[in-house]
Amino acid sequence: MESQKFEIVSTQSNIDWVGKKVTGAHNGTIGIKEGELILNEGKLTGGKIIVSTASIKILDITDPATNAQFAGHLASDDFFSVEKYPEAALEITSVSGSHVQGSLTIKGITHPVGFDVAVHVSGDQLTASGKLVIDRTKYEMKFRSGNFFKDLGDTLIYNDFELNVNVTAKAA
Repeated sequence: MESQKFEIVSTQSNIDWVGKKVTGAHNGTIGIKEGELILNEGKLTGGKIIVSTASIKILDITDPATNAQFAGHLASDDFFSVEKYPEAALEITSVSGSHVQGSLTIKGITHPVGFDVAVHVSGDQLTASGKLVIDRTKYEMKFRSGNFFKDLGDTLIYNDFELNVNVTAKAA
């Protein structure tokens, strides 16, 4: 069995996020710090992706003051606790066909996740993409969650948020 390691090229990889609320949605990006994907006989078998939580950006709010205020709130303990937890990590634990099982750690809290991934290898370059839907309340992000607060009306923020991951990696 031929095992191959691919190092993630962080400048060519990104994560797009979408968070939804009653009155609409917000979206942005978060940077991949580093990571690797392991292939065995051309099939994804494992890997790890480290994300810099401090790199979170909001793309749909163009007013600089409002954007900075929202970014500060996402960095606070209501959400990602960036100062205490500057990194989040996804570790792939098993792969069956195109379905990945893994462990996602945010704010030092780890939960299993499952998602589909598309992997393409061309020479020494690998590209992979997948979409994860995460329940933020499992990671102590309860701000304006209907599970924990009543009568939020149109200020309610839905518990699930989406991460659309696109990775480019080079053979190590």
